[in-house]
Amino acid sequence: MAFLSGLSAFPITPTDSDGVVDVLALRKLIARLCAAKVDSIGLLGSTGTYMYLSRAERRRAICEALDETRGRVPLVVGVGALRTDEAVHYASDAKALGAAAGLLAAVSYTPLTDDEVFEHFSTIARESGLPIVIYDNPGNTHFRFTPALIERLGQLPGILAIKNSADRGDAIKGQLAHQKKIVPKGFSIGYSGDWNATEALIAGADTWYSVLGGILPDPCLRMVRAAQHGDYTEAHRIDATLAPVWELFKTFSSLRVVYAIAELLEICSAEPPRPIKPLSAAAKCQLAGVLDRLGSGVGS
Repeated sequence: MAFLSGLSAFPITPTDSDGVVDVLALRKLIARLCAAKVDSIGLLGSTGTYMYLSRAERRRAICEALDETRGRVPLVVGVGALRTDEAVHYASDAKALGAAAGLLAAVSYTPLTDDEVFEHFSTIARESGLPIVIYDNPGNTHFRFTPALIERLGQLPGILAIKNSADRGDAIKGQLAHQKKIVPKGFSIGYSGDWNATEALIAGADTWYSVLGGILPDPCLRMVRAAQHGDYTEAHRIDATLAPVWELFKTFSSLRVVYAIAELLEICSAEPPRPIKPLSAAAKCQLAGVLDRLGSGVGS
């Protein structure tokens, strides 16, 4: 699908302390992304804390986001769950409501084998009818997709893309080249891991699945467009201006930082779901200084 390229922006899902979605805050976040003209929106990703939300609240978030986009931006929705039958329900909900694709991780408590993950993905894709993006997120799931498994999954109808974790910038070029050899033509290969996104895009990745893009889309979109147009000097320049943000991501986690950015920029006020705690006052002050130095570079 053509929309699985460029910048896929992943916003937080603001909720109250009971896990009920703050509809007005979510719609405000989605409206910013639509106004920036991101290529797609990644709703209910890890940044959207999908694993902390009930089925009803996931449905509520999808409905509100789709209503706010009014068809302007495709929605990729996180549909992961520990149980296959639950993930089928989430994917079926997303399909029925109008999502363009589902983002599926190999969520587990008991370690999974390749064959178990293959069956999990094939069942969800087949029974829901929702196009699926493989989400390789070993830092959270403790499962890493092998090249052999990616090749098997890539042959299945309805599985059309992969979101890789760019945890090692020096490994991206080789990994990307190999994946292009083993997946079908038109299969989209993308990366998360914001601080290595520039290198991934320059190496030829189709998509940047961005945490920062979900709250500050403008500089992220400029970086993507520069890389797409072959202006690697400009892409590196923008990336360098965002380096202080990347350092905060590494130190405090991107999730905590983007919640604090939303508050500091008065976009919305929410805290991550417990037991995750928000940034400390000292860390928030450090972040405020970074945002102040970025100034107009962060966009509206």
